[in-house]
Amino acid sequence: MGASQLLDKVKKVPAKNLQEVEDFIDLILEREKIKRSGVKKKRTLGLLRGRLKMHADFDKPVEDFNEYM
Repeated sequence: MGASQLLDKVKKVPAKNLQEVEDFIDLILEREKIKRSGVKKKRTLGLLRGRLKMHADFDKPVEDFNEYM
């Protein structure tokens, strides 16, 4: 399919759906950009260190589930 055929189809899309078409095109372009770069963002180790807290009774059974046990 050529660009002119694609433009003809886009011209037939109702105005209320044009934003959705634009979003889809942006999504495709972003995917291709990521594929071409070949670089994946690595996770940062220890990013949440000191922000999470595990309570001492974490492994204690939840009383609400006693009737199922």
